[in-house]
Amino acid sequence: MTTIPTEPIGSVPRPDALVDAIMRNAPANELAAMQERALSDTLQRFAATGSPVITDGEQTKSSFATYPLDGSDQIAPGGMRIDFADGHHRQLPMLQKGPFRFATYADKFLTEARRHTDKPIKQAVISASALSLIYPPEGIPGYSREDFISDLVNECEKDIRRCLA
Repeated sequence: MTTIPTEPIGSVPRPDALVDAIMRNAPANELAAMQERALSDTLQRFAATGSPVITDGEQTKSSFATYPLDGSDQIAPGGMRIDFADGHHRQLPMLQKGPFRFATYADKFLTEARRHTDKPIKQAVISASALSLIYPPEGIPGYSREDFISDLVNECEKDIRRCLA
């Protein structure tokens, strides 16, 4: 049998029930159970394709762009809006204070996925360039854009290294 080398990238559409639960702000325990089922199903389906590397499909991330900010006390609403060609968008928050630190690292999602499979897993991480958009154009008193970029790059490196540990 001839095979085509493959490698999954990024997000996989979430099940409708999970999307509905997110949209109606389902209780945390209900949402977590639905995310767990979606994660398990995604990993099983990827494994069934015979792909040598699989992905969690970002089933448990709040957003590919802002997962590092989940739980952060450094942000507020009102940041830049990113529009995508298919018509959907992501609304970024705005950084309010420094020094910038991730509140959530991608290895959390990798650890969750590893509970469901022994296959190699590719974990998507956000780029420093995308997260740089949360720094306000007017700046932050006492926290320069240069200091922010330095902190941001260090945090992005830490995010990657934690996944490789």
